[in-house]
Amino acid sequence: MNANPSHDSIRAVQWHGDRLRLLDQRRLPAEETWIDCMTSGDVTRAIRDLAVRGAPAIGIAAAWGVVLAAQSGEDLPSAMATLRAARPTAVNLMWALDRMNQRVAGGADTAALEREAQAIQDEDLAANRHMGELGAALIEAGSHVLTHCNTGSLATAGYGTALGVIRAGVASGQIEQVYAGETRPWQQGARLTMWELVRDGIPARLIADSAASHLMKDGKITWVIVGADRIAANGDTANKIGTYQLAIAAKHHGVKFMVVAPSTTVDMATATGDDIEIELRDATELLSVGGNRTVIEGADAWNPVFDVTPAELIDAIVTERGVILKPDEEQMRILFP
Repeated sequence: MNANPSHDSIRAVQWHGDRLRLLDQRRLPAEETWIDCMTSGDVTRAIRDLAVRGAPAIGIAAAWGVVLAAQSGEDLPSAMATLRAARPTAVNLMWALDRMNQRVAGGADTAALEREAQAIQDEDLAANRHMGELGAALIEAGSHVLTHCNTGSLATAGYGTALGVIRAGVASGQIEQVYAGETRPWQQGARLTMWELVRDGIPARLIADSAASHLMKDGKITWVIVGADRIAANGDTANKIGTYQLAIAAKHHGVKFMVVAPSTTVDMATATGDDIEIELRDATELLSVGGNRTVIEGADAWNPVFDVTPAELIDAIVTERGVILKPDEEQMRILFP
């Protein structure tokens, strides 16, 4: 287990007894601003407006939103329904709320709900550390890797999924250099992943999203390592828009492709990627950079937030339960019966 604090210093979701403190990811890297959520409505807005993002972190925040609702005497079914509607694609949100709802249905009081939310957060951190070990073990010493979007401490309870593998790989000497795609339109790679990597002393270079194929052609990288927002029963994986084209380019250039996600991201009730709802966000997000409009007035845009990578383009799915090489439905059901 990698316990090197220089590679693991960030905790973006913090419970303070009567409030949930969230590092506002919309302000990074220019400002490290914290938001105090006092109600479940505050948490819902933080999830919807991307102040907190990343599938595991969304689920954890929602669990704490249920605790806040209980503390203030809100109608819990109504509060959970509102939280559930904040983001439709990330299955972790639904899983965390279902788990909290089971405790509510069993008559849990506020203190018991608080313990359950803390357990969800603690289990995610432990899972991330284990996935880091499993994923790093697949990587050859001295490798250069490419990652997409943000899958680190900002997106989880801490350490990260794909960035957890990278943290473990850097600590063990398996990974020598990390490349991060900028990730338009919200620039999570540029703003968030680079912030994490530089802050934790990990050798990293930013590339434009459109430079990835050229990087692969030059033989600069051996693995693409990404997270997931939902993994279907056949191994098809929904992740940040742009992941699918990276997988296609990786296959063409003989670069291996790894998906890293906790078991809570696996949705065995969803047969294939075709059944995953893809969130469409406001077109105006694509027409600006950092709030400054870059496209002529009157222009329109299409802004899907996720895409689906078919299982046949994935070399490994890493979860805390184990590693699936060349995933298909049969192998998925062995690990997730």
